[in-house]
Order: sequence, then structure tokens, then C-alpha cells
Amino acid sequence: MQLRLALADMHHHAAFHDPVLVALSILIAALASYTALDLATRMRAASGRARGSWLIAAAIAMGGGIWSMHFVGMLAFSQPGIEISYDSFLTLLSLVIPIVVAAAAFAVVGRRPQALLASGLAMGVGISGMHYTGMAAMRMAAVIQYDPRWVVLSILIAISASIVALWLAFRNTNAIQRLFAGLVMGLAVSGMHYAAMEGAMFLPTGSLAPQPGHPGVGQAPLAFVLAGITILILSIGIAAAVYDRASAERAQREADALRRSEERFRLLVEGIADHAIFMLDPDGRVGNWNLGARRLMGYGDDIVGTSYTIFHAEEDRAAGAPARALIEAAREGKSAVEGWRVRKDGSRFWAEATIVAVRNENGAIAGFAKIVRDVSERRRAQEALDRAREALMMSQKMETIGQLTGGVAHDFNNLLAAVLGSLELLKKRLPADDPKIQRLVENAMQGAIRGASLTQRMLAFARKQDLRPAVVDVRELVRGMASLLKFEAGIDVETRFPMHLPKVKVDGNQLELAILNLAVNARDAMPDGGLIIIAAREEQGEGGPSSGGYVALSVSDTGCGMSDEILRHAQEPFFTTKGVGKGTGLGLSMVHGLAEQSGGRLVLKSRPGEGTTADIWLPIAEETAVPDQRIAAPAPVARSSRQLSVLVVDDDLLVLENTAAMLEDLGHVVVEARSGDEALSLLRRTRTVELVVTDYAMPGMNGLQLASAIAAERPETVILLSTGYADLPSDTRSSLPRLAKPFDQAALAKAIEAAIGAGEQSGSVVAFRPKSA
Repeated sequence: MQLRLALADMHHHAAFHDPVLVALSILIAALASYTALDLATRMRAASGRARGSWLIAAAIAMGGGIWSMHFVGMLAFSQPGIEISYDSFLTLLSLVIPIVVAAAAFAVVGRRPQALLASGLAMGVGISGMHYTGMAAMRMAAVIQYDPRWVVLSILIAISASIVALWLAFRNTNAIQRLFAGLVMGLAVSGMHYAAMEGAMFLPTGSLAPQPGHPGVGQAPLAFVLAGITILILSIGIAAAVYDRASAERAQREADALRRSEERFRLLVEGIADHAIFMLDPDGRVGNWNLGARRLMGYGDDIVGTSYTIFHAEEDRAAGAPARALIEAAREGKSAVEGWRVRKDGSRFWAEATIVAVRNENGAIAGFAKIVRDVSERRRAQEALDRAREALMMSQKMETIGQLTGGVAHDFNNLLAAVLGSLELLKKRLPADDPKIQRLVENAMQGAIRGASLTQRMLAFARKQDLRPAVVDVRELVRGMASLLKFEAGIDVETRFPMHLPKVKVDGNQLELAILNLAVNARDAMPDGGLIIIAAREEQGEGGPSSGGYVALSVSDTGCGMSDEILRHAQEPFFTTKGVGKGTGLGLSMVHGLAEQSGGRLVLKSRPGEGTTADIWLPIAEETAVPDQRIAAPAPVARSSRQLSVLVVDDDLLVLENTAAMLEDLGHVVVEARSGDEALSLLRRTRTVELVVTDYAMPGMNGLQLASAIAAERPETVILLSTGYADLPSDTRSSLPRLAKPFDQAALAKAIEAAIGAGEQSGSVVAFRPKSA
């Protein structure tokens, strides 16, 4: 027994390794480790099929490299007197084992990094299994025995090398680090092999132990196989390098194209100076913006990182408008609004803002692109267009009301003329000792007068009433209205006029009516009492019809005031807030019509709870003052001192009979005709007619045509034109003396007196003035 151990010890120490092949095995181990680490790095960055391809390549490089190192190390080992060959099956199995365990370990750690130790343990045991399977594949005339201490050490080295390899494979390392790691890994794997070989003892048996069923592989064929595996590893490394070069070139081309595209896009975006373009992060903070944004908003680069709500008006921020816009853009993909935006200097502009959601490849919100455009000019143009459209609509409305008023005024005034004249004649014939009957007749006459006033208001609004402008002292006119401006207790009326106030050119009667309308409106606006102030001031012209200045006559109150909506419609015809039966809606319309027709304008200013001020702007009179031509209150009518032969022409039988009755009551001789043709026929048969009182609007031949025919045949005949509609054509006969309907007996008598006294002088227009306002 002692002799056998001695022989074994002799044979064990007689074995040696070829240093060249040992160095080659270490180099192969280092090369394989570097290639495997490099391929594992690519596997980590790839996905899908590419990841699987890099996994297989890394496993082949690692497992095949370790296997090649092992058998190169075995070729370097020689035992004198012992011929060594290898079992083909076990040799192939020793190649498969490291490849499989390396692939499994790389796959597990790639998906679950926390399994590094367990995967390293399994990979180390597999590599050790490869080594000892390769040792078992040896066919020689000797028996191998192992020292347990070296076996344990070799397994520990394999496990440690595997853990380090897996750890390095999934870290971000550069090429130098991977080269150094590959060298260390090569030395570690080689150390495992040669530590295991140090613990192996070969005991000669005298004969080669055959392995039935598995042909042996000599060292020369094994060397060819090792060379092939090594070349395969080198090819994998070269292929990876070529792929890297191609990928780098492709990446460089893509980067260059992307850089050029980004540059073109940047130049395009920066070149848009009239659009502000922002990039916002998901929270709405400014990431970057273009030159147009800097110009439009006035901020510098210090705005980056600030919430985009800084560009919104305070009221929009308080209402949460910016947040709603981002929510809408995230939900709908786009949000487009218009509103006020604020520059750095605090100035505002009307903006058209569009926000578009920007999403990444996973569909999540990566930020927002916002485009802002200043559309203040467009908004001003739209507002001007709206004002022009509103003015056109108002003009059309006024034209329609005017046409309606003209037709209604004629017929309505005819009715009122018949009613008023008949009532006046009836009043004369009723017993004076019955006050109740007299009061009833007086009430009926007041109703007729109110109807006439309503017609005048409609004509004033439509600018179709017959005005008699004169030089008027506004201060004296208001002073003369003191008795009309007395209201119930609790309402005070004050007048405030400067010492020197220019006179104006206006119809005094209509101005009185306008002031009274405004005062009544002011009274109605103060149900609990208050103060009415009537004042005047001189104003300079602002491009209006008057080339000089204006006198602004104002009527102010301390009442409830008007909202902006009511103020916009206050001057429209028939618009009233007084309720049913409490207002006609024509008061302000009449004042507006009078001011416009006189060459001025009406300006209303009001706020809820602060009262209302109505300014009537009237042009200053250029000529000197003339005596007030307003008709005084009518005195009791007496019979005419001169009896005239009068021809009355009117197509309305009621008006015709009423006018004839009033003329007969004045002591004149009357002949009646219901048309122009009938009037001409009567004139040709009756040579004693001195005065013709004719209506204007008649079928067939109107009043002016009749006047022209009479002037051609009977030029000495005096003609008085009676009309309830003042819109008469301008011709040679339009300056005839006129009598406005409805008229009472006093107005008729005065018109006849003026017409007879003045003959055919033009401009002698007699207007009906109500007895009381």
C-alpha cells in the first residue's frame, strides 16, 4: 500500500503544464469574458428579438470561452508515459453546460436584478460542473482523485467569478472598464481551472480504460475544435464591433438629420415674430418660447419655469380659466379661446390662444404647446362693424318708424282735428252754468290735445316734424317753464346756468317739450323724492354738424339710474321701463330726434343707484337774437272783423265739416270740396272765393298740385295749406302758409289772419301749440 501511494505521488508531481498554452488559455478566458460583458451590455439596452439575440450571443461567448479555456488548459497539461484522449459525448456536454447556465443567469438577472446572488451561485456551480465533466471526459491509463480542499476552492472561485461577471454585465461601463473587467474575469476563471487541476491526482493503472459506446477524441482533433470555438468567439466580437460601427454611423446620421431638422424648426419658430409660441410642462410652467413671445409679452428668459397663468388677466385667474384650458387640452387634445392677456408692463391686448397637448410614445401628457396671437385690431374692426351694423339697423328702424309715423300722423291728426274742432264748437253751445258738462268737454279736449302731443313725439323721433328753429336763450326758456316744473312734495328742481351763456338755434316749443319730458322721466326715477338739476354749459365742437361750439343743456336726477343694458336701448322708440299704461316709450326718442334734427345730439350717462344725466347738445346760434316767435297761449276767439269767402278742400268728410263749421262760426262764408278736381270746378264757377284752405294729402291731386293750378288760374287767391304730416316735397309752392293738424279755432283764425296779411310770402308756417303740456 505504501508503495502504491509513493508511485501515485511520483506520478502526480511528474505532471507539468506548457506555459505557452497556459497563457493562451488565460487569454481566451479574458477575451471571452470581455466579449460576454460587451454583449450583455447590448442585451440590456435592447428589447424584443434583439434582446434575445444578444442574450444568446453573450451566453455562447461566456460559456464557449470558459470551455475553450478549460480544454486549452488540458492540452497544456501533460503526464509522462500517459496518453490522453477525450470522450466525445462528455466533451460536448461540458460545452453545453456553461452555455446554458450562462444564458439562464443572464436572462434571470436581466429581468430581476435582485436575483444576482442566486444566479451567480447557479452559474458558478454550472461552470464547476463543466470543469469536472470535462475532466471526466478524459480517457487515459490512470485514475483521477481530487483533494477536497482544492475542489471547494475551485467552486468558490467559479461562484465568485460568476457573481462578478453578472454584476458587471448589468452596469453602465465604458470600453476600458469592460476590458479591465474581462482581464480580471479571465484570470479568475483560469484560476478556478488551475486550482481544480492542482487538487487532481492521476494514479496510473497500466492500461487505458475504454469508454464503451462513446468514441474518443484525440488531442489533435480537440485542438481543431478549440480553435473553431475561439474563432467563433472572435467572430462574435468582430460582428458586434461591426454592428457597433454601423449603429454608430446610423445614429450619427440620424443625429445629424435630427439636428438639422431641429435647427430648421428652431429657425422657423424663431422667425415667426407675430405669433407667441410657448412650450409648457404638464403643470403649465413655461419651458421655452420663441422670439415672437418675447416681443409680444415683453418678458425675458427669466420667465422660464414660471406658471403661464402670469399672462392672464386677474379676473381670468380668479375664475380658474387657465387651469380649465389645460384640462380641456388634455381631454380633447386642443383648447382654443379668446380673451384678454397681460404684458409685462401691465398693458392688455385681446389674444387668440390655442393650446395643444403633446404626448409621448406611451400616450402620456409630456407637455403643451401654446400659440398666442394678438388680434386686437381684428376685435376693434369687429366692434366697429357691429357698431355700424347696429347704426344701420337703427337707421332702418327709424326709417320704418318714420314711414309708419307719416302715414299714421295724417290720418290720426285728421281724426284729432275733427274731434278737437267739434268739441270746441260744442263747448261754445253748451250752457255755461253746468260745470259738470263743461268739465267733461274740457277733459275730452285735453285728451285730443294729448293725442296731438303723442303724434308730435312720433314725428320728432322720426325727424319728420316741421321745426321752426329760432335763436333761443336757453336760460330764459327754462325760467319761463318754472310753472310747468313744479312736482309733488319731496322733489326739488334747481337750475344752474352760467352768467354768460351763448344762445342756440332750436325750435323753442319742441325744446320746452323735450325739457319737460326729461324732467318727468327724472321725477319717475325718484319715487321716494330727490333732486332734479337743470344746467347748461358751453362745449367745443367734436366734428359734429356745427362748425362752432355747442351748448350742452343737461337734466340730472338723483334717482335709481339705469344699467348698461337699459342705457343701450333707452333711446329706442317704444322702449320703456315704467310698466304698462305708464309711459309711451317715445319721450327720449322725441328728444333724440329733436337734437339730431337741430344739428346736435343726445348723450345719456347713468349708473345704477347714482342717477341719470341727459345732455342735449345744441349748436350755438351764429346770428344775433330775434324776438321769440313762439305762439302765445290762445285767447278766447272772437268773430272775424272781415267776412271772407273761403273754399275748404279735404278728402276727409269729418275734417271738412269740422273746418267749415269753425269758419262759419268765425263769420266767414264757406264752400266745401272733397277733392282737388272738385275744388277747381267750383273756383271756375265761383269768382268771389278769396281764400282756399286745402289739405295736402288727398287722392288724385294733392294740396301742392292744387295750389299750383289755382295760382295759374287765380293768382290773387290766398292759399292756406293744412297738413297733419310735415314731410313735404321741396318745390316752388312748398313755402305756402301752413296750418298744422290738429288745430283749434284760435289757431285757424290766426293762420287765416297771417295768410291774408302776408299774401303769398313764403315760410309762413303756423304750427299747433297745445294749450298745456
